[in-house]
Amino acid sequence: MTDLVATLDEVARPSPGQLARRRFRRHRPAVVASIVLAVLVLACVLAPLIAPYSETEQDLSSTFSSPDGTYWLGTDSLGRDQLSRLLYGGRISLAVAGGVAVVSAIVGTVAGAVAGYLGGWVDAVLMRIVDFMLALPGLIVLIVAARIVGDSLVAVVLIVAGITWMPLARIVRAVTLTLREQEFVMAARATGASWPHIIRRHIVPNTRGPILVNVTLTMAAAILLESALSFLGLGIQPPTPTWGNMLAGSKGYVQTAPWLVWFPGLLILVTVLCVNFIGDGLRDALDPAG
Repeated sequence: MTDLVATLDEVARPSPGQLARRRFRRHRPAVVASIVLAVLVLACVLAPLIAPYSETEQDLSSTFSSPDGTYWLGTDSLGRDQLSRLLYGGRISLAVAGGVAVVSAIVGTVAGAVAGYLGGWVDAVLMRIVDFMLALPGLIVLIVAARIVGDSLVAVVLIVAGITWMPLARIVRAVTLTLREQEFVMAARATGASWPHIIRRHIVPNTRGPILVNVTLTMAAAILLESALSFLGLGIQPPTPTWGNMLAGSKGYVQTAPWLVWFPGLLILVTVLCVNFIGDGLRDALDPAG
Protein backbone atom coordinates (compact mmCIF):
# COMPACT_ATOMS: atom_id res chain seq x y z
CA MET A 1 0.00 0.00 0.00
CA THR A 2 2.82 2.37 0.86
CA ASP A 3 4.51 1.63 -2.46
CA LEU A 4 1.25 2.35 -4.29
CA VAL A 5 0.85 5.71 -2.55
CA ALA A 6 4.45 6.61 -3.37
CA THR A 7 3.93 5.64 -7.02
CA LEU A 8 0.75 7.71 -7.28
CA ASP A 9 2.54 10.64 -5.66
CA GLU A 10 5.31 10.41 -8.23
CA VAL A 11 2.76 10.31 -11.07
CA ALA A 12 0.83 13.31 -9.70
CA ARG A 13 3.94 15.38 -9.05
CA PRO A 14 4.52 17.87 -11.88
CA SER A 15 7.77 17.75 -13.81
CA PRO A 16 10.27 20.64 -13.64
CA GLY A 17 9.12 21.72 -17.10
CA GLN A 18 5.49 21.84 -16.01
CA LEU A 19 6.40 23.82 -12.90
CA ALA A 20 8.36 26.29 -15.02
CA ARG A 21 5.44 26.76 -17.40
CA ARG A 22 3.07 27.34 -14.49
CA ARG A 23 5.36 29.95 -12.94
CA PHE A 24 5.77 31.65 -16.31
CA ARG A 25 2.00 31.82 -16.84
CA ARG A 26 1.64 33.47 -13.42
CA HIS A 27 3.98 36.25 -14.56
CA ARG A 28 1.36 38.43 -16.25
CA PRO A 29 3.70 41.01 -17.83
CA ALA A 30 5.73 38.18 -19.43
CA VAL A 31 2.59 36.51 -20.80
CA VAL A 32 1.27 39.76 -22.27
CA ALA A 33 4.71 40.57 -23.67
CA SER A 34 4.90 37.12 -25.29
CA ILE A 35 1.55 37.67 -27.03
CA VAL A 36 2.49 41.17 -28.22
CA LEU A 37 5.89 40.01 -29.49
CA ALA A 38 4.36 36.99 -31.24
CA VAL A 39 1.86 39.23 -33.05
CA LEU A 40 4.63 41.64 -34.02
CA VAL A 41 6.89 38.87 -35.32
CA LEU A 42 4.03 37.26 -37.24
CA ALA A 43 3.09 40.58 -38.84
CA CYS A 44 6.68 41.14 -39.98
CA VAL A 45 7.04 37.58 -41.30
CA LEU A 46 3.81 37.98 -43.28
CA ALA A 47 4.79 41.43 -44.57
CA PRO A 48 4.61 40.40 -48.26
CA LEU A 49 1.00 39.33 -47.69
CA ILE A 50 -0.33 42.09 -45.43
CA ALA A 51 1.73 45.18 -46.34
CA PRO A 52 -0.33 47.45 -48.61
CA TYR A 53 2.74 48.42 -50.68
CA SER A 54 6.28 47.21 -51.25
CA GLU A 55 9.08 48.70 -49.16
CA THR A 56 10.48 50.65 -52.14
CA GLU A 57 7.28 51.73 -53.93
CA GLN A 58 7.14 55.51 -54.28
CA ASP A 59 4.34 58.02 -54.76
CA LEU A 60 6.08 61.34 -55.33
CA SER A 61 2.76 63.17 -55.29
CA SER A 62 2.20 62.09 -51.67
CA THR A 63 5.49 62.89 -49.98
CA PHE A 64 5.27 63.62 -46.25
CA SER A 65 1.61 62.65 -46.14
CA SER A 66 0.36 62.52 -42.58
CA PRO A 67 -1.42 59.35 -41.41
CA ASP A 68 -4.80 59.03 -43.16
CA GLY A 69 -7.13 56.49 -44.71
CA THR A 70 -4.79 55.83 -47.65
CA TYR A 71 -1.47 55.75 -45.80
CA TRP A 72 -2.28 54.63 -42.27
CA LEU A 73 1.09 55.65 -40.83
CA GLY A 74 1.92 58.36 -43.36
CA THR A 75 4.67 58.52 -45.99
CA ASP A 76 8.30 59.61 -46.03
CA SER A 77 10.27 62.10 -48.15
CA LEU A 78 10.05 59.81 -51.20
CA GLY A 79 6.37 59.01 -50.82
CA ARG A 80 6.98 55.50 -49.51
CA ASP A 81 4.33 53.99 -47.24
CA GLN A 82 5.56 54.04 -43.65
CA LEU A 83 3.49 51.04 -42.53
CA SER A 84 4.85 48.82 -45.30
CA ARG A 85 8.42 49.86 -44.60
CA LEU A 86 7.98 49.20 -40.88
CA LEU A 87 6.74 45.67 -41.59
CA TYR A 88 9.55 44.88 -44.00
CA GLY A 89 12.09 46.63 -41.80
CA GLY A 90 10.96 44.60 -38.82
CA ARG A 91 11.98 41.43 -40.63
CA ILE A 92 15.58 42.68 -40.80
CA SER A 93 15.70 44.13 -37.27
CA LEU A 94 14.22 40.99 -35.71
CA ALA A 95 16.48 38.76 -37.83
CA VAL A 96 19.50 40.68 -36.53
CA ALA A 97 18.26 40.28 -32.95
CA GLY A 98 17.66 36.56 -33.36
CA GLY A 99 20.93 35.95 -35.17
CA VAL A 100 22.94 37.85 -32.58
CA ALA A 101 21.23 35.95 -29.75
CA VAL A 102 22.02 32.56 -31.32
CA VAL A 103 25.65 33.34 -32.17
CA SER A 104 26.27 35.00 -28.81
CA ALA A 105 24.68 32.07 -26.95
CA ILE A 106 26.79 29.50 -28.77
CA VAL A 107 30.09 31.33 -28.32
CA GLY A 108 29.40 32.35 -24.72
CA THR A 109 28.19 28.89 -23.68
CA VAL A 110 31.12 27.05 -25.25
CA ALA A 111 33.71 29.46 -23.87
CA GLY A 112 32.21 29.49 -20.38
CA ALA A 113 31.68 25.74 -20.15
CA VAL A 114 35.16 24.88 -21.43
CA ALA A 115 36.82 27.42 -19.13
CA GLY A 116 34.85 26.29 -16.08
CA TYR A 117 35.25 22.57 -16.64
CA LEU A 118 38.90 22.38 -17.71
CA GLY A 119 40.21 25.13 -15.42
CA GLY A 120 43.94 25.79 -15.28
CA TRP A 121 45.61 27.67 -18.11
CA VAL A 122 42.58 27.19 -20.41
CA ASP A 123 40.38 29.00 -17.89
CA ALA A 124 42.98 31.72 -17.41
CA VAL A 125 43.38 32.37 -21.15
CA LEU A 126 39.66 32.39 -21.95
CA MET A 127 38.76 34.61 -19.01
CA ARG A 128 41.52 37.08 -19.86
CA ILE A 129 40.06 37.29 -23.36
CA VAL A 130 36.66 37.98 -21.81
CA ASP A 131 38.14 40.65 -19.53
CA PHE A 132 39.92 42.27 -22.48
CA MET A 133 36.74 42.33 -24.57
CA LEU A 134 34.72 43.78 -21.70
CA ALA A 135 37.33 46.51 -21.20
CA LEU A 136 36.96 47.74 -24.78
CA PRO A 137 34.51 50.60 -25.43
CA GLY A 138 31.67 48.79 -27.14
CA LEU A 139 30.43 51.60 -29.37
CA ILE A 140 33.90 52.33 -30.73
CA VAL A 141 34.44 48.64 -31.45
CA LEU A 142 31.13 48.55 -33.30
CA ILE A 143 32.03 51.56 -35.43
CA VAL A 144 35.50 50.28 -36.34
CA ALA A 145 34.30 46.75 -37.03
CA ALA A 146 31.42 48.00 -39.20
CA ARG A 147 33.87 50.05 -41.28
CA ILE A 148 36.11 47.01 -41.78
CA VAL A 149 33.61 44.17 -42.20
CA GLY A 150 30.82 45.92 -44.08
CA ASP A 151 27.09 46.47 -43.75
CA SER A 152 25.51 43.16 -44.80
CA LEU A 153 23.05 41.35 -42.54
CA VAL A 154 25.58 38.62 -41.69
CA ALA A 155 28.29 41.21 -40.99
CA VAL A 156 26.05 43.17 -38.61
CA VAL A 157 25.06 39.98 -36.77
CA LEU A 158 28.70 38.93 -36.32
CA ILE A 159 29.80 42.41 -35.26
CA VAL A 160 27.11 42.80 -32.61
CA ALA A 161 27.51 39.20 -31.40
CA GLY A 162 31.24 39.86 -31.04
CA ILE A 163 30.60 42.33 -28.20
CA THR A 164 27.67 40.58 -26.48
CA TRP A 165 28.86 37.02 -25.76
CA MET A 166 31.13 37.78 -22.78
CA PRO A 167 28.54 38.14 -19.96
CA LEU A 168 27.07 34.74 -20.80
CA ALA A 169 30.54 33.18 -20.82
CA ARG A 170 31.10 34.40 -17.26
CA ILE A 171 27.70 33.15 -16.12
CA VAL A 172 28.13 29.69 -17.67
CA ARG A 173 31.66 29.41 -16.25
CA ALA A 174 30.38 30.17 -12.73
CA VAL A 175 27.64 27.53 -13.01
CA THR A 176 30.08 25.00 -14.50
CA LEU A 177 32.49 25.42 -11.60
CA THR A 178 29.72 24.18 -9.33
CA LEU A 179 28.41 21.46 -11.64
CA ARG A 180 31.78 19.82 -12.27
CA GLU A 181 31.93 18.80 -8.60
CA GLN A 182 28.48 17.22 -8.63
CA GLU A 183 28.15 13.45 -8.31
CA PHE A 184 26.62 12.86 -11.75
CA VAL A 185 29.55 14.65 -13.43
CA MET A 186 32.09 12.77 -11.33
CA ALA A 187 30.34 9.50 -12.19
CA ALA A 188 30.50 10.30 -15.91
CA ARG A 189 34.19 11.13 -15.53
CA ALA A 190 34.80 7.85 -13.71
CA THR A 191 33.25 5.86 -16.56
CA GLY A 192 35.83 7.33 -18.93
CA ALA A 193 33.62 9.88 -20.71
CA SER A 194 35.58 12.55 -22.56
CA TRP A 195 35.36 16.17 -21.45
CA PRO A 196 33.53 17.31 -24.64
CA HIS A 197 30.93 14.58 -24.00
CA ILE A 198 30.52 15.61 -20.36
CA ILE A 199 30.14 19.27 -21.28
CA ARG A 200 27.62 18.49 -24.02
CA ARG A 201 25.52 15.94 -22.13
CA HIS A 202 25.80 17.01 -18.49
CA ILE A 203 27.04 20.61 -18.13
CA VAL A 204 25.22 22.54 -20.87
CA PRO A 205 21.74 21.00 -20.25
CA ASN A 206 21.99 22.10 -16.60
CA THR A 207 22.79 25.70 -17.57
CA ARG A 208 19.80 26.18 -19.86
CA GLY A 209 18.06 28.53 -17.40
CA PRO A 210 20.78 31.20 -17.35
CA ILE A 211 21.32 30.71 -21.09
CA LEU A 212 17.65 31.31 -21.96
CA VAL A 213 17.43 34.40 -19.78
CA ASN A 214 20.65 35.79 -21.26
CA VAL A 215 19.40 35.12 -24.80
CA THR A 216 16.37 37.35 -24.24
CA LEU A 217 18.52 40.14 -22.81
CA THR A 218 20.95 39.80 -25.72
CA MET A 219 18.09 40.13 -28.21
CA ALA A 220 17.03 43.41 -26.59
CA ALA A 221 20.61 44.68 -26.64
CA ALA A 222 21.02 43.64 -30.28
CA ILE A 223 17.98 45.64 -31.39
CA LEU A 224 19.33 48.74 -29.64
CA LEU A 225 22.87 48.25 -30.98
CA GLU A 226 21.64 47.75 -34.55
CA SER A 227 19.58 50.93 -34.20
CA ALA A 228 22.62 52.78 -32.87
CA LEU A 229 24.74 51.60 -35.81
CA SER A 230 22.08 52.69 -38.29
CA PHE A 231 21.70 56.04 -36.55
CA LEU A 232 25.44 56.59 -37.02
CA GLY A 233 25.17 55.81 -40.74
CA LEU A 234 26.66 52.33 -40.38
CA GLY A 235 25.10 48.88 -40.39
CA ILE A 236 22.43 47.93 -42.92
CA GLN A 237 21.89 50.84 -45.28
CA PRO A 238 18.88 52.12 -47.26
CA PRO A 239 17.02 51.36 -49.44
CA THR A 240 16.80 48.17 -47.32
CA PRO A 241 14.66 49.31 -44.39
CA THR A 242 15.33 48.53 -40.75
CA TRP A 243 13.75 50.24 -37.79
CA GLY A 244 17.13 51.73 -36.96
CA ASN A 245 17.91 53.26 -40.34
CA MET A 246 14.31 54.45 -40.72
CA LEU A 247 14.70 56.31 -37.45
CA ALA A 248 18.09 57.65 -38.51
CA GLY A 249 16.78 58.84 -41.88
CA SER A 250 13.96 60.73 -40.21
CA LYS A 251 15.95 62.69 -37.65
CA GLY A 252 15.76 65.83 -39.79
CA TYR A 253 11.97 65.76 -39.88
CA VAL A 254 11.13 65.74 -36.18
CA GLN A 255 9.26 69.04 -36.48
CA THR A 256 7.78 68.75 -39.98
CA ALA A 257 6.89 65.03 -40.12
CA PRO A 258 7.07 63.65 -36.57
CA TRP A 259 5.26 60.41 -37.50
CA LEU A 260 8.44 59.31 -39.31
CA VAL A 261 10.21 59.30 -35.94
CA TRP A 262 7.38 58.17 -33.67
CA PHE A 263 6.52 54.84 -35.24
CA PRO A 264 10.01 53.30 -35.73
CA GLY A 265 10.99 54.49 -32.25
CA LEU A 266 7.77 53.09 -30.77
CA LEU A 267 8.33 49.67 -32.35
CA ILE A 268 11.90 49.55 -31.05
CA LEU A 269 10.65 50.53 -27.58
CA VAL A 270 7.81 47.99 -27.55
CA THR A 271 10.01 45.16 -28.82
CA VAL A 272 12.76 45.80 -26.29
CA LEU A 273 10.23 46.04 -23.44
CA CYS A 274 8.56 42.79 -24.51
CA VAL A 275 11.85 40.93 -24.68
CA ASN A 276 12.90 42.25 -21.27
CA PHE A 277 9.57 41.25 -19.69
CA ILE A 278 9.89 37.77 -21.21
CA GLY A 279 13.41 37.56 -19.78
CA ASP A 280 12.07 38.46 -16.32
CA GLY A 281 9.38 35.80 -16.65
CA LEU A 282 11.87 33.14 -17.72
CA ARG A 283 14.19 34.04 -14.84
CA ASP A 284 11.39 33.61 -12.31
CA ALA A 285 10.05 30.46 -14.00
CA LEU A 286 13.41 28.73 -14.14
CA ASP A 287 14.46 29.69 -10.62
CA PRO A 288 14.59 26.43 -8.62
CA ALA A 289 13.69 28.34 -5.46
CA GLY A 290 10.58 29.76 -7.10
